[in-house]
Amino acid sequence: MNRITLPAIELSALPEHPARTATIRSMRAVEAGDREGWLACFAADAIVEDPVGPSVFDESGDGHRGIEAIAAFWDSAITGAAKIEFLIERSHAGGDRCANVGRIRNTMPDGSVVTVTGAFVYRVDADGQVVHLQAFWQMDQINFAAAPE
Repeated sequence: MNRITLPAIELSALPEHPARTATIRSMRAVEAGDREGWLACFAADAIVEDPVGPSVFDESGDGHRGIEAIAAFWDSAITGAAKIEFLIERSHAGGDRCANVGRIRNTMPDGSVVTVTGAFVYRVDADGQVVHLQAFWQMDQINFAAAPE
């Protein structure tokens, strides 16, 4: 299967929208390794589904509900990467949501790289806090590049 990869766009150059602003805040916190800053993006009763459905991160597929569960998700899924980059190719905002299509590149401490391609949908409340994050990607489509020798 041939894959077409579009160049990443700079989200802050796109028209302002409350959900896109929350998206940018969330992604920048992850890229900076700022756990507390990332958690501050979420409403107290928020849900994170990353990925949507059952996975090694969420066996029930019900999502991580509430700040404590979202913090535990960070600790199990995000903490292990040495560097995380969001390479967003398209962003569509409307109503209380923003959908971003692109890649998340995770460089591990040993130099190996895990890249996930997907669609990432953020829903916000009236205060601009994320109330629902859904990451649509598939484990069997992860791209793994071994560390250089």
